[in-house]
Amino acid sequence: MLKIWGRKNSVNVEKVLWCALELDLLCERIDAGGTFGVVDTPAFRALNPRGLVPVIEDGDVVLWESNTIIRYLAARYGADRLIPTDPAARAQVERWMDLQLGAIAPAFSPMFLGLVRTAPAARDMELITRSFGTVAANLTVVDAGLVDGRPFLTGPAFTVADIALGSVAHRWFNLPLDGTGLTRPALPHLAAWYERLKARPAAAQLFSPLT
Repeated sequence: MLKIWGRKNSVNVEKVLWCALELDLLCERIDAGGTFGVVDTPAFRALNPRGLVPVIEDGDVVLWESNTIIRYLAARYGADRLIPTDPAARAQVERWMDLQLGAIAPAFSPMFLGLVRTAPAARDMELITRSFGTVAANLTVVDAGLVDGRPFLTGPAFTVADIALGSVAHRWFNLPLDGTGLTRPALPHLAAWYERLKARPAAAQLFSPLT
C-alpha cells in the first residue's frame, strides 16, 4: 500500500492525495509536519534529508518533492490518464507544473502564511502585497491559457498540471482578504476552471477551509 507522509492542510501534500484519489490508489497517510512534528526525527530524515512533506513510500520507492511524486504516480499507475506518454504532450503538462513550482510557489508561500497563519497585527503587509502581486501576475498567465473553451490546462483531458495548479487556485480563491486592501484581479477563465475542478469527486474530498 502506498504510504504518504504529511498533514492534510499542506498544499503540497494535498497534490499527492488528490493524485492518489484520481488514480483510485489505496494509501495510508501519516500526519507529519507543522504541529505534528515527526519531520526532524532520524527515521523521517532518512526518507527526506530536507525534513519536508510530502514523502511517499511505494514499496521500495521513496520520493519527495510533490510535483515529482505526482508525475511518478501518474506515470506508474495512470496508464496515460493523468500524464501523456507522448513527449511533446507531456512537455505541455510539465510546463504548467514548472510554472507553479518555479514562479508561483516562491511568492505564494509568504502570501499564504501571512494572510492565513499570521495574526493581522503581526503581518508584514509589504511582503504580503508584493507576493500577492507576483502570484496574481502568474495566475493571469494561467487564465490566458484557459481561453477558447479549454476545460483543462492542456486541453480536454484532466492532468497532473491541473492538480499542481488546482491546489494553488483553491487557496487563491479562498484567501481572507477583508481589511487587507488587496483585491483579486478578474480572472474569469481561471475561476470557471476552478469550479470545474471543485466538481471532481477527488477535489471535493480534499478542498476545505484554509488553515
